[in-house]
Amino acid sequence: MKGNMTVRAKFRVHNKTVNSWGTEVFLSPVYGNSEENKQFFASTPAGDIRMTIKNEVAAEQFEIGNEYYVDFIAV
Repeated sequence: MKGNMTVRAKFRVHNKTVNSWGTEVFLSPVYGNSEENKQFFASTPAGDIRMTIKNEVAAEQFEIGNEYYVDFIAV
């Protein structure tokens, strides 16, 4: 492993779907409405995050349109 650097990305929630098995949350990288978002867009790879969350309290924390930092830390 090469060091313990944290890689931070910034994603926005685009969709939430409640299913019988939990809540699916769909996120994609932010893009340039603010200077910070322009910087993240220039550095964050393209892609999406899709999570299924069974814990209702945790799922409620993700609101459509809100932005969230995502930290990647090697374990």
